[in-house]
Amino acid sequence: MTRANGQGIRGGAIVVAAAAAVAGTVWGVATFVGPGQATGQRPEHENASRQSDTPATPGTSDDGAKGGAQGAGGGAPRSGIPEGIAHASESGGNAVNITIDDGPDPQWTPKVLAVLKKYEVKATFCMIGPQAKAHPDLVKSVVAAGHRLCDHTMNHDTGMGKKPVAYQEQQILDAKKMIEDAAGGGVKVEYYRAPGGAFTPDSRRIAAANGMRPLGWNVDTKDFGKPGVAAIVKAVKSEIGNGPTVLFHDGGGNRAQTVEALDQVLAWLKDQGRPTGFPVRTAPDGS
Repeated sequence: MTRANGQGIRGGAIVVAAAAAVAGTVWGVATFVGPGQATGQRPEHENASRQSDTPATPGTSDDGAKGGAQGAGGGAPRSGIPEGIAHASESGGNAVNITIDDGPDPQWTPKVLAVLKKYEVKATFCMIGPQAKAHPDLVKSVVAAGHRLCDHTMNHDTGMGKKPVAYQEQQILDAKKMIEDAAGGGVKVEYYRAPGGAFTPDSRRIAAANGMRPLGWNVDTKDFGKPGVAAIVKAVKSEIGNGPTVLFHDGGGNRAQTVEALDQVLAWLKDQGRPTGFPVRTAPDGS
């Protein structure tokens, strides 16, 4: 798996808006006005998909990098979790990682869970903190079905990479707590995905130090923009050569196309003999 206006938040505009953004709940180019109530469209992700896993130069910022974000070097912190952005699958080989962003959503998350169950596929759900708090039953359902949890911040502020470290930390750690509280039973959030892929060295460090592997993607289905079921499926088939981690959404609006496309994609993967798995957590940086 929080929107204030329909304006795109990009480039220099992010810097201008930074002081006011803490009070707002910015999600892509639109803002949630309440759980499940979204307006506008979200821009394409820019920074977390890539074809290679070569680390970036240590100390450089990942946000805004043309061609996709890259994990920085520097090894794992004391938590044992590397700071580099993960793309590879724990299952190795030709396994595919299914990731679901922006939920949980009371209408669409159960439908996504049903499709995953149909194909006996496990996925990683990247949740928004307040959404998880509002729907703890759904978080528990995700966990009970054997899926993993990912922190997708409090407000999905795609401009947070341009804001103070304290703000980034609050966005990440407050959401982590909300998701884990909703899950209950000592369940831990295992990954962190930056809104819009706007990772920074600081956000990756904060996530890793708190036991969460920064998580990227290789295939952006662009399902958020509702381009049609056929377009979503085509995106997966044409881009899966970029790497194993595929991005879908169960929140932020009507996800009927996503549900149908996910069904077709999982059927196709089964026909191709491609297994599914979870993203790596403790492999070396950049994997």
